[in-house]
Amino acid sequence: MPTQTGQPDRTKRSDRRPTIDDVARAAGVSRGTVSRVLNGGHWVSPDSLAAVNAAIRKTGYRINPHARSLATARAGSVAFLLTESQDRLFEDPNFAVLMRGASNALAEQDISLVMLLAGNDAERRRATNFITGGHVDGVLMISSHASHKRLISDLVHAKVPAISIGVPLGLERKIGHIAVEDRAGAADAVAYLQSIGRTRIATIAGSQDTGGGMARLAGYKEQVGKVDPALIAEGDYTKESGAAATRMLLQRAPDLDAIFAANDLMAAGALQVLAEQGRSVPGDVAVVGFDDSSVAMTTTPKLTTMRQPFDRVSREVVRLLLEVIDGQAPASMSLPLELVIRESA
Repeated sequence: MPTQTGQPDRTKRSDRRPTIDDVARAAGVSRGTVSRVLNGGHWVSPDSLAAVNAAIRKTGYRINPHARSLATARAGSVAFLLTESQDRLFEDPNFAVLMRGASNALAEQDISLVMLLAGNDAERRRATNFITGGHVDGVLMISSHASHKRLISDLVHAKVPAISIGVPLGLERKIGHIAVEDRAGAADAVAYLQSIGRTRIATIAGSQDTGGGMARLAGYKEQVGKVDPALIAEGDYTKESGAAATRMLLQRAPDLDAIFAANDLMAAGALQVLAEQGRSVPGDVAVVGFDDSSVAMTTTPKLTTMRQPFDRVSREVVRLLLEVIDGQAPASMSLPLELVIRESA
């Protein structure tokens, strides 16, 4: 019985959390009737509705979020799926920026963000099982590699709502995505270096099994025109790979006078090696990065770079995913970049 304060009387009950069955017994109705009341009261008579609501107050029943998610086919959460190693997660500041932005955008809709790593076969298997098991309503895929096409294909086959940040190579027509104008941005970076008189412009390309890596290398080649293979080296977006690529470039083309790196971390590695070898920046070699991540402000000298609109990317990718979750056809979009001129070029 309720107390005089209107609160449920718990003195005669154990500490066990009341269940739907308890409510059904107290109301004298079926378990299904209670479930229908909890999910909107459709097809429930006024008398039964009143009895169930009274029983809820009497028993002190609280809705179990998991049970509610089963009834509504919504988990109330979205996966942030990163197909990279744990080391990359903590080294590359872009992932944290995107994750924070997506989490904030989802929080406005009262949706949680679940972080999943899929950097190796075991992680990809576990991530696929978790996602297809109905634990999330959709997936934001980050850093999609062509070599991980099977993972994306499995999600598409399972009809899991998903949007990729970056072009999902080989599956562009199967899944929506949001990207930046990588090719045009790379061409603009090289054009700027040409405008300040640089003629031997090298590039440290990103991984060529990613859409961004391929597009940025294509933009470089397009703007340079006659391509010298000695001026092209490939990294994997880490600072260490940028340093290794720079050593290789200096051995093959010691007369280079500029480097365009496909991300800021590789540009930071280039700056480190140039300093070690006594090359002044930008005097001897001008350096331009890509992203305008937090790294760009910590290098010496500060990095000239192509700015990605990470805040807008985060908001738009969440918007596109929620549209797919609500049953709309997947959409794709591309956002422009901005050259930020600092000390390195």
